[in-house]
Amino acid sequence: MLQPHFGGTSRRMIEQARRFSAPWRIIELEEAFRIEDAASAPLAYVYFSDDTERRAITGYMSREEAQRIAANIAALPDLRAALREKDEAA
Repeated sequence: MLQPHFGGTSRRMIEQARRFSAPWRIIELEEAFRIEDAASAPLAYVYFSDDTERRAITGYMSREEAQRIAANIAALPDLRAALREKDEAA
């Protein structure tokens, strides 16, 4: 079986856990919500359209749906912390 080979720097990057500092925030753009970490690194984009015909063609969500999804993504660090506290208490 072939194993992928990574150079020194690439391998170190893979072995290190990625950290995205909390709090995460939502930035509203013209047709998307961008979720950023505390260092302003973009983590995700959730696209929307107010035009119903465009939504039907592109599969974009309405603004309200996209905002709800973006809010759920931005809440992930808090959820993770709550789950960690629950596990430590058990």
